[in-house]
Amino acid sequence: MIQLDEKIYFYLLTVIPVIVVLFIVVQLWKKRTQNKFADSQLLKRLSPDKSTFKSTLKLLFFLLGLTFLTLGLVNPKIGTKLETVKREGVDVVFAVDVSKSMLAEDIAPNRLEKAKRLVSEIINQLASDRIGIIAYAGQAFPQLPITTDYGAAKMFLQSMNTDMLTSQGTAINEAIELATTFYNDEEQTNRVLFIISDGEDHSEGNTKDAVEKAVEEEGIRIFTIGVGKAKGAPIPIKRNGVVESLKKDAQGEVVITKLNEEVLIDIAEEGNGEYIDGTNTEAAVERITEQLLQMDKKEFEAKQFAEFKDQFQWFLGIGLLFLILDVFILEKRTKWLAKLNLFNEKEIE
Repeated sequence: MIQLDEKIYFYLLTVIPVIVVLFIVVQLWKKRTQNKFADSQLLKRLSPDKSTFKSTLKLLFFLLGLTFLTLGLVNPKIGTKLETVKREGVDVVFAVDVSKSMLAEDIAPNRLEKAKRLVSEIINQLASDRIGIIAYAGQAFPQLPITTDYGAAKMFLQSMNTDMLTSQGTAINEAIELATTFYNDEEQTNRVLFIISDGEDHSEGNTKDAVEKAVEEEGIRIFTIGVGKAKGAPIPIKRNGVVESLKKDAQGEVVITKLNEEVLIDIAEEGNGEYIDGTNTEAAVERITEQLLQMDKKEFEAKQFAEFKDQFQWFLGIGLLFLILDVFILEKRTKWLAKLNLFNEKEIE
């Protein structure tokens, strides 16, 4: 496994295209200027040892040297040993609403993006808890099983969208029922489910039954996070990022979707959890972190790479080698290479 210590140094690589452009501009300027004094045949006679390839080769070595030096500054590390470690944490599952109503833009940039940002920020605050992700609309879909790989969790989280499930609507009970299958450690006493939604629920009484079963039989605490505004907003229909129209009902009226806090509050109360307003990301994440810290941590085993070894010296060495080659290579022809004619450069008679 590779670990990068100082990723910020990758920005140094942005100078490479600038250097290439400047090199091309300078070469064109030199050629245009030389042509003002003599034609190409005369120039070749005046400077017979000039190589048309060496300048490009020197640039290539310089850029390679710069690239490897940058990689050295980033300091790549390679995990050389995989070992089993003891960790303590809570099993946390996030159920994210991906129904069409989550496209409403009453909270910037829209409800779904806000929900994804909330989950991402919560993950950033976790230390050793195991996490899982569920996407749900008219049905629920397991996006990521319980894991300690936070990087993978964020990757799967960002890929979520309202088109990933063909069954539309909002069935919170489906998400809760699927969540009960995620907790694979029977000894884990703290099982937490976060439902991030605008509160629209088309499953009616089935949700209450699902909550009761999750709490009584699986010992799950259910927290709800509301995204959206009570005043509501229309659901935009976009193509290539441009709004083409607004979603309408069977009567041709524009649909206004509103945050239903009552549904979310009821679920949280019945689930021995708490309803949290997701409007203020910082405040919501802080409150959630407090709740998780108060819970007893269960010890479990997890495999992870240990003994990461620095590899920067290899990249610095290769980078310096290329820069040294750039310095010592001259732009004029090398006689013994000219005899080999590797670059198909014609001799001037």
